[in-house]
Amino acid sequence: MRVVVIGAGVIGVTTAWYLQEAGAEVVLLDAAAAPASGSSFANGGMLHASHAEPWNAPGVGLDLLRYLGRRDSPLLVRPYAIPGLIGWGLRFLGNSRRGRFEEHTRLNARLAAFSLKEIDRLQRELAPEGLDFDFRRSGILKLFQDPASQARNRTASEDMADAGVRFEDWTVERIIAEEPALAPVRDQLCGGLYFPDDAIGDAARFTAGLLAIARRRGLTYCPGVAVRRLRTFRGRLDALETSEGPIAADACVVANGYHAPDLLRPLGIRLPVAPVKGYSLTLPMNAGTRIHLPLIDDANKVVMTPLGDRLRLAGTAEFAGRDGSLNPQRAASVLDHCRRTLASLPEQMDAETMAPWTGLRPMSARGTPILGATAVPGLYLNTGSGHLGWTFACGAAALVRDSVLGDPPALPMDGLTL
Repeated sequence: MRVVVIGAGVIGVTTAWYLQEAGAEVVLLDAAAAPASGSSFANGGMLHASHAEPWNAPGVGLDLLRYLGRRDSPLLVRPYAIPGLIGWGLRFLGNSRRGRFEEHTRLNARLAAFSLKEIDRLQRELAPEGLDFDFRRSGILKLFQDPASQARNRTASEDMADAGVRFEDWTVERIIAEEPALAPVRDQLCGGLYFPDDAIGDAARFTAGLLAIARRRGLTYCPGVAVRRLRTFRGRLDALETSEGPIAADACVVANGYHAPDLLRPLGIRLPVAPVKGYSLTLPMNAGTRIHLPLIDDANKVVMTPLGDRLRLAGTAEFAGRDGSLNPQRAASVLDHCRRTLASLPEQMDAETMAPWTGLRPMSARGTPILGATAVPGLYLNTGSGHLGWTFACGAAALVRDSVLGDPPALPMDGLTL
């Protein structure tokens, strides 16, 4: 069976890997010159089933209004992007109703827990072949300054116990004992939740490493090839029209992030996926900035992840349409918000030493990924994972593999399909 996968980010490469591992002949196409060039390049680096909540939590509409005009806000809507967001935005807000949000959180947590087991397996099996991406089952610590917020998060974590999410309540004393770098902000903290089964890793290094192994095993990788159109014959997928000519396929998986709706629209398929911009900084760790545990800062809405000898700082969600340009002020605000918890960080952003980055994450309007078959036979999807793309990558790829090959899915697909 010849399967073409569109997109060489972490989602597309893992999808290609799982299909090839199952015996398919796989061709991987990407418009970029290198893998992981988009939203996989420098994300927060966290692999967590513990934080699987969609971004459209109840009250998100009020949050958007509250943050209007605040350039340093964690959630920002650019006015020029509003016309293109109306349809998607109404669905996004509609899915923020309590019942839907809780159901989608459970679906995400279940998929994330499954995915973490899969990436753990791949790391063990492929390390001898050179797969090295600073992976560590370190657990993740979420810090709180507000007891009410900690209580709400504790309740949400208890609700995810059925999905295999474990957590520990940590006092401020325990937090400082485990992470001495937080001692200067001891008086600001009220406690934390530690999630021992969560992990960290560099998504870009994983993507490039897995692709290299797949190519040695026979995968065909075509960088710099743009897909113009998906061609059908008698209602079934037949071929792909590309910048390098037509490519025949028995099946195709569209895994090119927020570009996916463009390819599906001519086939009459409306895909509720929109780009959401995020920012990160990556700097060398030294004695003053070294942390041992990855941290989620509840009050300041940022994450701090130690990746080998580097520290990744990430945060913000910005609805800016398809504007992929880096705004230095937004990047600097990530550093500023992180400094409120990790005071030893530099006071000013230095673009040469901190490698500021921004990427457009493909977010589905409901907050869960969109996986599996479409109404067009032979055409499949793996997109819409948003800020959880790195966490979901291996689990989503396994489910899409099962869908393409007609095998029973490793997890129920209810709530995860188009």
